Amino acid sequence: MNHQIVNLLPGLYFVATPLGTARDITLRALDVLASADLIAAEDTRSLRRLMEIHGVPLGERHVIAYHDHSGVGARSKLLAALAAGKSVAYASEAGMPLIADPGYGLSKAAAEAGHLVTSAPGATAVTTALALAGLPTDAFFFAGFLPNASGARRKRLEEVAAIPGTLAFYESPKRIAASVADMADVLGNRPAALCRELTKKFEEVRRLPLADLATSLVDHPVKGEIVVLVDRASQVVASDGDIESDLRAALVDNSVKDAAAIVSEAHEMPRRKVYQLALKLAKES
Repeated sequence: MNHQIVNLLPGLYFVATPLGTARDITLRALDVLASADLIAAEDTRSLRRLMEIHGVPLGERHVIAYHDHSGVGARSKLLAALAAGKSVAYASEAGMPLIADPGYGLSKAAAEAGHLVTSAPGATAVTTALALAGLPTDAFFFAGFLPNASGARRKRLEEVAAIPGTLAFYESPKRIAASVADMADVLGNRPAALCRELTKKFEEVRRLPLADLATSLVDHPVKGEIVVLVDRASQVVASDGDIESDLRAALVDNSVKDAAAIVSEAHEMPRRKVYQLALKLAKES
């Protein structure tokens, strides 16, 4: 057995769990799970299975379900245990609690009540993807999940477009093709990477410009847990005069749509903005 029983101070302990490979859990996380007076989990079955794999006995302790739909009742039970001087361990289904996972409300309430709030840190998908993507890691912005509707998604992408760092998004396989297509239109044809099923058997990293990545997802759809990373905007910004001049030249032999695509890709600009200017120029001529 790789765990030991330790004397935990009363308080709330957030426990990071593996993204996929069970052995990625830390020894301290196992100690906390073995020693806490009360355990809560986003998915009680997956946590019980993880504890079984590592030989961590549950004993007489209960595992309380705590997730986005568990309501105030579950949080009240955990806060009552903290108020009684108990140690409480909380684990989300995979990765670090609170990182696009439940736990914020519990953390905030526990801290405001004066309880110890600490962590047994470990794996999280966003930093794992950053290590594999081949994009700058000196600064990054984690944007979580984008909205479902295309209009709201595009608006959100416009809000983060100018951030001077690598952009990181979580996405579902059902929406990934549409989301990356919107990224290409709004953000321009920036370098990007799609990382999926990290640490698992079918781990894959696709490193392509956004437009090519969008095409690849139509031709070869993906499944599993997905992180998309997008490089920051190019530091070289073309003048409006340069864009207009290049569009006029492209419109001689191309349709408005094709001319906009050529110029937006050449200057790494959002396709929609260039397309609107191309429409205006086409009408004037």
